[in-house]
Formats: sequence, C-alpha cells, structure tokens
Amino acid sequence: MAAALSRALKLPGKKGSELGEYDPLTQADSEDESEEDDLVLNYPRNGLGRDSCLSAGSSKVRGGRPQRLVGAADETLEDEEEDEDEWIERLPSKSRQDREDMKGVQYWSHRDSDREMLGDNRGGDGTSGSAGVSVHSPDAEEKRMRVKNAVRSAFFLVPLLCATLLVLLCAFLIPCQKGELEKKLQWERALGDAGGVIPPALALWDVDGDSVEDVFLGVTSRANGTHSAQGNKEYKAVALSAVSGQVLWEKVMRESVIYIQCGPPYSTQTSPVCLLICKSVLMAVNGATGTRLWSVLLKNIEFQAVLLPDLQGDSVPDLLVATLPADEALDLSLTLISGLTGAILGHPVPFNLTGQGKLIGPLLHETQQGAFYILFGLGNVQAISLQDIYMRAAGPVPLTPALRKKDPVWEGLRKNNSSSFIHVYRGSEHVEFLLPLVTGSGSNRNSLDAVSNLNATRSDWVLVYGASKLSLLRQRDLRKEWTFSSAIIHSQPTPGLFNNDGIPDLFVQHSANGVMKVWIFDGANGHLLWAAEFVCPRLVLETSALSTSTGQSAFLFWASEPIKAQGNGTKATVPPGVSAPEPLIRKLFLLHPAYPTVLLELTSTTDTAVTSAVSYQEHQKDATYITVSSRPTTDSEPGARIVKSMSLRAAIAKGKLVRLGENKKGRAVKPGAFEVNTFFRRLAFKLQ
Repeated sequence: MAAALSRALKLPGKKGSELGEYDPLTQADSEDESEEDDLVLNYPRNGLGRDSCLSAGSSKVRGGRPQRLVGAADETLEDEEEDEDEWIERLPSKSRQDREDMKGVQYWSHRDSDREMLGDNRGGDGTSGSAGVSVHSPDAEEKRMRVKNAVRSAFFLVPLLCATLLVLLCAFLIPCQKGELEKKLQWERALGDAGGVIPPALALWDVDGDSVEDVFLGVTSRANGTHSAQGNKEYKAVALSAVSGQVLWEKVMRESVIYIQCGPPYSTQTSPVCLLICKSVLMAVNGATGTRLWSVLLKNIEFQAVLLPDLQGDSVPDLLVATLPADEALDLSLTLISGLTGAILGHPVPFNLTGQGKLIGPLLHETQQGAFYILFGLGNVQAISLQDIYMRAAGPVPLTPALRKKDPVWEGLRKNNSSSFIHVYRGSEHVEFLLPLVTGSGSNRNSLDAVSNLNATRSDWVLVYGASKLSLLRQRDLRKEWTFSSAIIHSQPTPGLFNNDGIPDLFVQHSANGVMKVWIFDGANGHLLWAAEFVCPRLVLETSALSTSTGQSAFLFWASEPIKAQGNGTKATVPPGVSAPEPLIRKLFLLHPAYPTVLLELTSTTDTAVTSAVSYQEHQKDATYITVSSRPTTDSEPGARIVKSMSLRAAIAKGKLVRLGENKKGRAVKPGAFEVNTFFRRLAFKLQ
C-alpha cells in the first residue's frame, strides 16, 4: 500500500512542446526524486503564482471557475482514484488532455502549498477535510530546521563572542598591565653616605633593553675590608634598573665620579657606552655590564666630555675634554680623544685665558652654514673653530667633511686676522651661565647621542651675567636680543614652552631670607609671564620642564608653602630673623600654563633633594621623575643617599591642588576642582 501510494504521489512524466504542458499518461514511471524536485522548482514557469494553487481551503482554478477538491492524503489508493474520476466528470467542457494537465498542476500546487504550511496545518482541520501529504516526516523536517537554525546562530555568535573577548582584553588586561608598570616604576633605594648637598653624578640611559631609561649614579660609601680608595671611603659608579630599582652592576673607581654620560652603541659594540669621568681619569664602559672598554689618564678634568662629529673617518663620534690644572689656573687645555679607542688625538691644545670667574663650557655649536665651533671661557665667552683645534692638536692631516667648513659670518667677527678667537661675550660682569635655548636640553641627562644634541648645537643661547642679568644671545650674529635685570639668579634657568609662540621661555628662581621667588620670562622678548613666592630656604636644585600633549611644557620644581596675597594686595612674608622650623617639609609642585593660578602638589619629603632627572616612557605616555636626596643621620638609621623613582601620571592622580593668586578685583581665581583634576589626569607626557 505504501509503495503504491508513493508511486501515485510522484506522478512521473515529461514536459510537452508547449511551455507549461505536462502529460502524466505518456511518461514512464520513475523512482528518481530529482525529477520531482525539478517539477516543484519549475512551476512558476507555467504562469502560476501562489494564488493559483488548489489547496485545502482554496477554490480557484486556471479558468477562474470555482471547483472543489475532494480527497485526503490518508485514504486508500482506490478512494483517491474514485475522487479523481468524480473531479474529471465535473469538467465536461474541457478536453481530456486539458483535464489531465490541470489535474497535474493542481496536484503539484497542492503539494507545494502543503510544504509551505507544514507545521501550521499539520494535524489541523481544513474546510475541505484535506491536510496534504509530505514525503518527509514532520519530525525529520523539524529536526533539520533546528540544526539549520543552530548553525546560523553559531556563525553569528562565535564572531560576536571573539569580538567581545578582544574588547575585554583591551579594556581590562592592558590597563592592568599599565597599572602594574606604574607600580614597578615607583621605588626607593638607599645607596652610600648622605654626602651633604653636593649633587652626585647622575645620568639616564636604557641599557637592559626594556625601553625604560635606567639610572646611573656616582656613590661614595664607607669601605668594607681592603677595597679602600682613600682613607675609609669607597667610590663607585652604580647602574640601577629603572623598573625595579635593582642594581644592574657597580664599578669601583679610584676617585669620586663627578660626571656620567651615556649614549648609543658604537659600530663595533652591541651595548650602549657610558663614560665615567673622575678628576684625573676618563673611562668608557659597557653600559649593560660595566666592563671597561678603554680609559685615559688626564689632569684636573673640569667639565663633562663634549661629543664631536667624527674627526678620523672611523664612523664613531670623538670627544673633547677640558682640563684646568690647579697650579696654572689660566692655562685651559682642550684634549681630543678617539671615541673608538680612547687614544689622545695629537696632543692637548693649551689656551691662556685672561679673565676671572666661573669656567664656561666647553660647548659645541654648529652654525647655519654647517661649520663647527667650540665655545668656552673663564668669566667670559669666546669661540674657536673646531678645525683650528684639530690642526693644532694633530698637525697637517687630511680633514673630514665635518672639519672643512667655516662660516663667513662668524669668521668676520674676529677682532683681527691674527687671532684665532671670536669674542662671544666680553664685559666687566662675569658670566654665570651659558646654555642653549631649547627645551629638553637639561644637563642632567648628559646624553652622548648626537641626534638628540643636534638642536642644542644649533640654537640661540641664554646668557646670565653679573649674577642678575638675563639676556638672549642670537647665534647668527652674537647680538643680544633682549636683556632683563632681576634679583640674583642662584640656579641655571630652565627652558620650557609656557606660551604658544613656539619659542622656549625661561623658568628662573631666587632664594634669600627664607623666601623663594620664581619667575617665568618670555623667551621672545624677556617680558614677565608668571611669578610666585614660596616659604623656602635657599635650595639649589634645577627645575625640570616636561613636554606634554598640549604642546606646552609642565614645570616641576621644589619649594615649600606658597606665600599668598592678602585682600589688600600685600603679601604675607616671613618675619626677619625667623628661621623655618626643622625638619622643613619640601614639596614637589607641578605647574602647567593652562591653569597658571593652580599648582599640583605631587609629593613632599623632609629629605634634601640635591639633583633630579626626567625619563620618558613613550608607550605609556608617561614620565618618571628621578630624585637623589640626602637623608640625615637619625637615631634609628644612618644617613644615606636616597634614590627615588616616581611615575608622574600616578602621582598626578593622587596630587593635591594648591591655589594661588588673585585677580584685580581681589577675588581669588578658582577654576573648578573637577575641571582642573580632569585636565591633569588626561595630561600625557612626550619626548621633545
């Protein structure tokens, strides 16, 4: 019965010559279900839509005449044949071929309708009592649809889940790693004796390959055992990891280390190179291990080494060192040293200096024409061509391209043709400081990188003379651009961008009678841009200027409580003869030009900070502030040098707002705390 019913439902046949004609009587029986699929898929070619299908509850035929389809899928084959005969008899006006054709079309339309309504009409009661017949069982069809829906859902949910995990990774795991790095960058370590207020040698350079600049420090400690350099003291150069503060290496020296300078590896080296400079020895060591590369003995080194262009053609920059023998105070010697081997190039070149005061330089300057000059002096400033120095030291030797150029403008500034000197500044008032007017050129970095020093060698200069006069010296013609007279300047001015004109401005401080005065002068014209006063004894510590994401600089300086103006415009001052209480708490303030009436207090300490440096972390848009302090001896512990590292972004997040200044009406200038805190927490630091 089942086989007969299956053959009756398939209705095999072939198409006629005309479109849409079908003759089930002339076709052979076929069990191939692909023919059935072809008939089902091709029924729209006969011009039949869904409205023309005869199904349960429908009474439409091709000619538009209402008819009735009798029969059910669950009856026997004999009953179905009787129904077919009855259906044929009710169409007397049609030919047998047309009736057979309509019968086949009606059946397939009815079967297609049943397929579409599977699940809605299965098992239900229709108007004609027919529910259609399906080749596949309802359970199998439903299972297939469930599998299909599950696969579609999987194709949608799996990429969505992967994207969600990626977002969570970026949102939570990476900030956690950044927070862990900020915690690691904050450390404190005690090294050697307190050492008073004399600043030790300090330099920064990455030598362990973690992209964070490590700390190099000159240390003096009490000798243990037989390793005593002089009396009971031991002198060392120590390298500390900037991430953890652990000692990377230490090098015992014969004398106290007065300068440390580091730079990139030479062409024959794989590790950075550091110079350890004592009073009578200059030693180059491997920055990663502390292993000695070469050393040279000199006499009374007075200044750090000057990085020169390659003088020998070996692709390694060479060095210039100034010595000033104590028994011949006016005979300054300039010594050229090979950066590759440490050999002295020729012999030292002596200069008889006529002057008194502080030794200035030597400094390297490259003019706009590409010519190199060395600036130095004793209470004054003069320049000499690097070509002349090299020829005096080594004699008539072939010159490299860096030494062949001379600047006609500078050569025309000579007083006479017989003199080798060019007078940069000569006056009755002694020169105190001469520094390049460029941000990021602080001497505390002591870099031997020629690329980073390039801007400094081509810039104008800040000239401080007479202890209270500040001038800008133009490098192109050595003329003073402007001059400003102030109180005595105790520390070297710090260049930084305070306004938006792109010209570095100058942060200057003066301390006297328990009051610390701070000014910021416009680098373009010398006008006063900002001023404040603080309760503080004299503290000789250079200010640090950091480049920020706003395009301006943030200034870091040490002071005590600010002296605020009273309502009548006067300022509270420290009474004469009254000293500050001990121990005095010193505070580290951050000033940003966006909010000049607000300072951010980052930290405070009772130690005496003697030197500092700033290290940048480009990936984190952060900076680390390194301080070296003297901690006095107490009943619980002996005095020591304290090296402390502090992440600035972490310190800003915990900083305290300190307001200062009033407007002309006597009302305090108070930008909202939320506004200021939001600005500082979004502040990012970058390398200039």
